[in-house]
Amino acid sequence: MTSSATSAAANGITRKNLQTTALLHRTPWVPPVATGGEGIYVTLEDGRKVLDAVGGAAVACIGASSAHVKQAIKEQLDRLPYVYSMQLSNEPAEKLAKILTAGENNAFELVAFVSGGSEAMEGAIKLAKQYYEEIGQPQRKNFISRQLSYHGNTVSTLALAYHPARRAPYEAILDHDNFHHVSPAFAKRFQRSDETEKQYVLRLQKELDDKFLALGPDTVIGFCAETVGGATTGACPAPKGYFKAMKEVCDKHGALLILDEVMTGIGRMGTLHAWESYGDGVAPDIQAVAKGLSAGYAPIGAVLMSKKIVDGIRGKSGFWKHGHTYQSHPLACAAAVAVQEVIESENLLENCRDQGAYLAKLLNERLRGPNALAAPYTFDIRGGGLLWGIEFDFDSPNARKVDLKGKAFAMEVQARALENNLIIMGMVGGANLEGNKGDHLLLSPAYNITKEEVEKLVDILVESIEQVLKESFV
Repeated sequence: MTSSATSAAANGITRKNLQTTALLHRTPWVPPVATGGEGIYVTLEDGRKVLDAVGGAAVACIGASSAHVKQAIKEQLDRLPYVYSMQLSNEPAEKLAKILTAGENNAFELVAFVSGGSEAMEGAIKLAKQYYEEIGQPQRKNFISRQLSYHGNTVSTLALAYHPARRAPYEAILDHDNFHHVSPAFAKRFQRSDETEKQYVLRLQKELDDKFLALGPDTVIGFCAETVGGATTGACPAPKGYFKAMKEVCDKHGALLILDEVMTGIGRMGTLHAWESYGDGVAPDIQAVAKGLSAGYAPIGAVLMSKKIVDGIRGKSGFWKHGHTYQSHPLACAAAVAVQEVIESENLLENCRDQGAYLAKLLNERLRGPNALAAPYTFDIRGGGLLWGIEFDFDSPNARKVDLKGKAFAMEVQARALENNLIIMGMVGGANLEGNKGDHLLLSPAYNITKEEVEKLVDILVESIEQVLKESFV
């Protein structure tokens, strides 16, 4: 069995269950069926109410039962469910665009709406290429991103990113000529013991500059990065000064800085944009957002663009040469407008910061404290706002030996947590460049989580981790 299959079996679910459904799932087991939701709780078909500590995948940022958002969707449905963006615009799309470009930082001048995060990154790739075509630099064709990154599940975004497991089945059809990679900004794993943080950043800056020179500086479109690492490295912020250094390299060679804030944008890190708090305050030329935009009430993503990009496009064609059927969908945009109104009216960015700090405090006390059973195996607790990763390591010679019998610890904890009425996300790989070492858990609860719910989350999580450990001790 694979690690995923073994964790499924541990949860009483086997591959044979696949015969009971006509739906092709993304897992080798049939997941429980959700039938309802209230706040940050999801009701399952068997009647259990489970606390969703990860929001699906950092999506459900205001919970499942906002009356304001539901009403906005219903009202828009009664007015106008759909128009095609090449023929007509619509009121919710125009309003949402104004909200996203009205920030105090004046970082973005225009926005375009798509149907999700992968589409947003696809759109960012194409917009960046279009920009150079229109300003008379068609020779620019190369993108640089980082190893251990994740930028989406289309063929081009898999090529842009470097998530070994997700890329593996499609390697033969990925573009290896125009998408290139440099080291991740992952100090806990890759900063040398004889380096200061500043020296580590300078080494990464030189590596990026060397990559530009190797490819030909005037052939590079841009450098793309997640402001805070998400699905691959698990809530991993870059060292201080990193994005300032990367932007200097891009500016030196006339290339773009493109940020992927699909997971971390629109408030997740405690600020509207993650780069405001975890990216040295360095605004990108192009940015992708998605998950926190509509909180899962409707599928939507967005590509935000700076005045520099807009001036380049307006100087020639004047329009975005990229399109999908459901761009600027009225229902999705209406949902997103309402979600942003909830975030602002309920002061949820401050709650992200406050409850995120409390969550981090409890995690460190309960998993790394002097009496914590998991302390010898808890390699790192990292993140910010309401995005936190917990990485485990079982190689310490001073820790009691565990035998996981070929199972992935993170996946076993995820399965056990669900049995204990908690939804979390388990990930494997990310601890080395090959993607075959490392276990981490990801937490990204709703922005309106309460102090009491944070405490309950940590109680169940620690109980689940300790149960799996105790069963694995040699």
